Amino acid sequence: MPTFDKADTDFLISIAREAGAAILEIYESNFTVQTKSDSSPLTTADSQSHKIIVTQLLKRYPKIPIISEESSDISTYEERRAWKMFWLVDPLDGTKEFIKKNGQFTVNIALILNSRPHIGIVYAPALGLLYWGQTGQGAFKKEVNGQVTKLAASKPKPNDKLVITGSLSHPTPAMETFLDEQRAQHKQVRFVAMGSSLKFCMVADGSADIYPRFGPTMEWDTAAAHAIVNASGHKVVRYGSSEELRYNKKDLRNSWFLVY
Repeated sequence: MPTFDKADTDFLISIAREAGAAILEIYESNFTVQTKSDSSPLTTADSQSHKIIVTQLLKRYPKIPIISEESSDISTYEERRAWKMFWLVDPLDGTKEFIKKNGQFTVNIALILNSRPHIGIVYAPALGLLYWGQTGQGAFKKEVNGQVTKLAASKPKPNDKLVITGSLSHPTPAMETFLDEQRAQHKQVRFVAMGSSLKFCMVADGSADIYPRFGPTMEWDTAAAHAIVNASGHKVVRYGSSEELRYNKKDLRNSWFLVY
């Protein structure tokens, strides 16, 4: 089984940046929107990013299989159940944010090792934000001005203050209930709506305390940012449980979860 070092991480970051540049070119044009079979939106940016990432990964790592949200033929569980290592990619996470032109969309590239996220790259091209992390190597954030920060779980904040982040485009009654419960326990609760996997990154970099998800997500939506959260010392668990989210399940849909 191959090992992955800084050269590999740098390569993955370069792919994410290349895909991000292609996305921005379309973002700044008059793009068209199609509808996929599950009623979710699809743009040429999704397709272009997918092509760049998959082509580059296969060129450098021809023996490592890939699951991408935009793959036309995702392997069956019978084929992939024996996979110990694979790439899990969302070429454009937050297509609705891309369409709204609010900048809150990302390129997500993850390496899954034994059903757990091992490496994660999350790049928000419109915001100039880059996050990356690897098991045992730490998590990092690079801002638009080039400043790099190592991310680490901070000491607990005063119990009377709590920052919660949640979906910008997918509000749910369960989230409202959760917020009401937290407001009853804390003097000050601030909710920050955010798109894409940037919600995970807000917990990783300390700008949010909790991200609860009470709605549908797929494994490619969460894997890259999950790796970053883990590498920063935070956790991603099934909601109401201490069990960590796992990958390469028979059903690629995630359960509700909590990031903290």
